[in-house]
Amino acid sequence: MYSNRQTGRSGSDPDGSESSDSQPVRKGYWREPQNQGKELLFKPFYPLYLAYFPRCQASQPWKLITELCAEPIILSYYFTEKKPKMLAHLHLHHPHRSSPLHRLILSSEILLMGSRHLLKSPPFSTLTPTAPLGPPCAGLQPQLLHAYVGSFSTYPLTSTLKFRPLLAVRTAGYSSVSQAVVRTRPVMTEGPEEKTQFSVTLSVMIKKLEELGIDGHGCRTGQYNHLFCPVCKGGDSFEKSLSLFISADANSAMWVCFRAKCGWKGNMVAFANGKTLNGSLNQMVKAKRREITEALLGLEPLCDEIIGYFAGRMISRETITRNAVMQRTYGDQVVIAFTYRRNGVMVSCKYRDIHKKFWQEQDTEKIFYGLDDIKDATDIIIVEGEMDKLSMEEAGLRNCVSVPDGAPPSVSNRQAPPPEQDTKYQYLWNCKEYIEKASRIILATDGDRPGQALAEELARRLGRERCWRIKWPKKNEAEYCKDANEVLVCLGPAVLKEVIDNAELYPIRGLFGFKDYFQEIDAYYHRVLGDELGLTTGWRCLDELYNVVPGELTIVTGVPNSGKSEWIDALLCNLNESFGWKFALCSMENKVREHARKLLEKHIRKPFFDVRYGESLERMTLEELEQGKEWLSNTFYLIRCEDDSLPNISWVLELAKAAVLRHGVRGLVIDPYNELDHQRPSSMTETEYVSQMLTVVKRFAQHHCCHVWFVAHPRQLHNWLGEPPHLYDISGSAHFINKCDNGVVVHRNRDPDAGPLDRVQICVRKVRNKVAGKIGDAFLYYNRITGEFMETEKSS
Repeated sequence: MYSNRQTGRSGSDPDGSESSDSQPVRKGYWREPQNQGKELLFKPFYPLYLAYFPRCQASQPWKLITELCAEPIILSYYFTEKKPKMLAHLHLHHPHRSSPLHRLILSSEILLMGSRHLLKSPPFSTLTPTAPLGPPCAGLQPQLLHAYVGSFSTYPLTSTLKFRPLLAVRTAGYSSVSQAVVRTRPVMTEGPEEKTQFSVTLSVMIKKLEELGIDGHGCRTGQYNHLFCPVCKGGDSFEKSLSLFISADANSAMWVCFRAKCGWKGNMVAFANGKTLNGSLNQMVKAKRREITEALLGLEPLCDEIIGYFAGRMISRETITRNAVMQRTYGDQVVIAFTYRRNGVMVSCKYRDIHKKFWQEQDTEKIFYGLDDIKDATDIIIVEGEMDKLSMEEAGLRNCVSVPDGAPPSVSNRQAPPPEQDTKYQYLWNCKEYIEKASRIILATDGDRPGQALAEELARRLGRERCWRIKWPKKNEAEYCKDANEVLVCLGPAVLKEVIDNAELYPIRGLFGFKDYFQEIDAYYHRVLGDELGLTTGWRCLDELYNVVPGELTIVTGVPNSGKSEWIDALLCNLNESFGWKFALCSMENKVREHARKLLEKHIRKPFFDVRYGESLERMTLEELEQGKEWLSNTFYLIRCEDDSLPNISWVLELAKAAVLRHGVRGLVIDPYNELDHQRPSSMTETEYVSQMLTVVKRFAQHHCCHVWFVAHPRQLHNWLGEPPHLYDISGSAHFINKCDNGVVVHRNRDPDAGPLDRVQICVRKVRNKVAGKIGDAFLYYNRITGEFMETEKSS
């Protein structure tokens, strides 16, 4: 598929529609109007009509004509000095040759206008287009411009013409003349069943394309069709940038917009049982590559005006001469021609006009521009445009090539296709023997988003391990240079060479150097964020052992009724009071109202009720309750299932991510582990499952800079004597202690002889980051009325 500005297309398509080429018409030539009047169209039939149908009115020639023709086409182009004539000579064969109408047509030497459907009724079975027999009228000197062999069907539900040019002399919006010999051959017609199936399929396909905004009317199957893109509307230049390919059976379609800022593409099928064109367009239609020469294309040496244009871009005459930059005349304008060569032989040509519009020769091989300059080179520079390649040469860097098709709008989210299907980047594989020898490839694409996307797509295919990238310098205090030519013009060739010399290794996902993190290390050293050593828990006796570091995972365990959840709630209240942290709570064991009561009592420091446990202290007032409710609403966000199903860890983390992004949550509590849904494959052990689950939780914490507290109950303890459990006693797996950053055991004394029953022992059993704490025990006093935890005299 090619841009609408490709060369080699005449001013009008064979069906009389406007071609995709938008070049101006050369003076002295004429193009057939797009919407011709019916009288003009069927004027050759008018004497025939009056002679053999005298009873019909002279103003109604359509009754006969519409029986013969439904829609005009062109089998051969003829032209005179004034204008081309779209005429075709037909040999008609039918068993009823004795009919008056048939005898008249064969004997009248009239050159009939063709019909795309040929006939509305099937009187003829075979149609053979031939070369012109002679002038149709006095003074007309026909010369052949194009000749086509058509395949016709007598069942005109839809168009079945499939034209094949016998001589393709291609122009750019104006007519030119060449001679061709037309060899006639019979064409077999399709049967009614095949024709009906094809027509229905094509109608469905066109309707589906219309739903997407693609006008498929008039498009030919088995060929590329150049249309307006419904997404970008052709941009500012209103170019027909959408290339649409419909398969020969009309059941599959594939399209892509070649504007770099758009790139819209897709495929579809007419019927579900059909196959989509997911492969490359090269697989669907194997285009025959043309052999081109400078003489065939009409290329000329550059005029002084264009040489002056290059001089304004700091590119010398010697450089453009060595790279065989030429010019070509199109209509009333002259365009620049960049010749693509391999071993000195031209294989393609790319054009650029004054408005910076580009188009290429059709059916030619895609290769790098300047390919011969990297033959046997170990270091290669790849740029985005021909002007950049010439600019590199001005800086003394000849080992440079340019891509032929510009940059994509963005990086594809799919894996790179195999070479035979990689249509967009086929030039890479066509030049494979040149690239394989390179040990270092510098990607000097443009600095905008499409340019960076091109660099990524090239690196994916060339191998990131041998790719390097550059950083374009500033051209002033506010702006950076966009490409090599801008550096050359604004800063000079020495700076451009320095940019290439300072190229950096292309980043490989997952492979870094410490240099990539120097900025973060400096910020850590200077404690820029303020939480590098962790945040205080609010209890001085515990701060020596445990501090809250964003992005870490803390496992909390303890025997039932030890106060694990109460201690975590108190810690959250302290963090909110000191640092304004917000939290997401996934607490399956607590009812919402009970959990709200516990949090409010710790925050207000008064009991929620004045009975039983709260009789000895004044109850919180209604005003305090309202203030507390507002505090709850601004500080905590609940993750809960609204039905009877159990949540799994993926569901919890997905909602926690939303809470982080939407509400700025800094902490997540999952309480407890055994209340989650832990379905796993039968081949996976619980130990393997716990390891994978905790890895996912840790990645969430690190990625979102969110501290996670995960509560896990110990397994049933046999012969338990009342001592604190160990982290290895957690039910499920030893990975709870192996994977976590911090491990805390909350234990409440149950033996009056051992001390106060309200004393809570906080056992810090693991601290991965020595900056944040160390292993040891701290003791807190639990206020049963308000739920607060306060420091005691004994702590260690």
